[in-house]
Amino acid sequence: MSTSNEFPLPKRILSIQSHVVSGYVGNKAAVFPLQLLGFDVDVVNSVHFSNHTGYEGGVEGDVLKGNQLRDLLAGLERNGLLANMGHILTGYIGSESFLEAVLDVVDKVRTHSNEGRNVRFVCDPVLGDHGQFYVPPELVNVYKSRVVPIADVLTPNQFEVEQLTGIKIETMDDAKKACRTLHEMGPSLVIITSLVMKKPNDDNNNNNNNNNNHIQQSDTHTSGNISIMASQRLNHESSTCNDKASSSNNENDSESALENRATQLSSKIWSISCPEIPGRYTGTGDLCAALLLAHTAIRPNDIPGALEQVVDTMYAVIERTYRHSTVFASSSQRPNNKEDSKTGESAIMIAAKELQLIQSKHEIENPPKRFKAVKIQ
Repeated sequence: MSTSNEFPLPKRILSIQSHVVSGYVGNKAAVFPLQLLGFDVDVVNSVHFSNHTGYEGGVEGDVLKGNQLRDLLAGLERNGLLANMGHILTGYIGSESFLEAVLDVVDKVRTHSNEGRNVRFVCDPVLGDHGQFYVPPELVNVYKSRVVPIADVLTPNQFEVEQLTGIKIETMDDAKKACRTLHEMGPSLVIITSLVMKKPNDDNNNNNNNNNNHIQQSDTHTSGNISIMASQRLNHESSTCNDKASSSNNENDSESALENRATQLSSKIWSISCPEIPGRYTGTGDLCAALLLAHTAIRPNDIPGALEQVVDTMYAVIERTYRHSTVFASSSQRPNNKEDSKTGESAIMIAAKELQLIQSKHEIENPPKRFKAVKIQ
């Protein structure tokens, strides 16, 4: 039983993402934090791989097909197990056929859940990063025309925002414009999970700089600050957002008409800037999307507070992972014979950069207060 309107009893989450035996990406990065924060999670693994694809030795495993996903859902439906579903979380989806099945899942869950159309669809539109696609580029149009319109919350990175909107993000104004465009497509909450801009918001940076002494900025691999932006739509036009199901089939809007309607939307926007921790760590986007789902569900009327909890947690986990990997790199555990163990060394060092999730249990449950959200609109 709910104790208050502000902190309602968390509903079950259906999480459709990748899975790895070793490491922390996809559901392996999302489920543990969600459970720690009080959510029951029903897990569908879109792939079941030995490890993530960053290892030189490749991967082994299986890929779930769209009809298999539909079969799993049918079993849940027959046994009345969709009734208490309150959230749907999706991550990496590698084919159009599986994406079509996911759309069927969203519709089915909203039909059979006690929450009805209020089942919240949190979509992490995994397309790629750092200028490279992880999925077939043709999936961009499927996301734009069919997936984004029925999503309640969208959590793209900078590359994905640019692909979905056609807007090159170099300034904060570019990011605001992109958020307006995404709001017009459907989602009421858009969170750009990683922004690295040529002309960042100096005020936002300065407000957080006093907290940024945890990583030495002289490190040659550090590229500066990275920001997260949350845009919450305050009002919208009935013709585009009252019926998301019908809007997903409307592909006749011209770009100019879309932009005109987007400028009429009103929104509140917050941003947090923090130092970019050296290195690249797989699974950070999956972890971030899960934390965003959890904290925005726990405090739906406090988006800046939820954003702070997410960023404080993310920074703590990545900082711990960074320190673990640097200590490991200089330790005697590394292979001594680089020539004879080239592949082994590479795999060992990649493994050392797997997210330190279990070790960060306390920080996930009790995020350190480090960064403050700044209202920029």
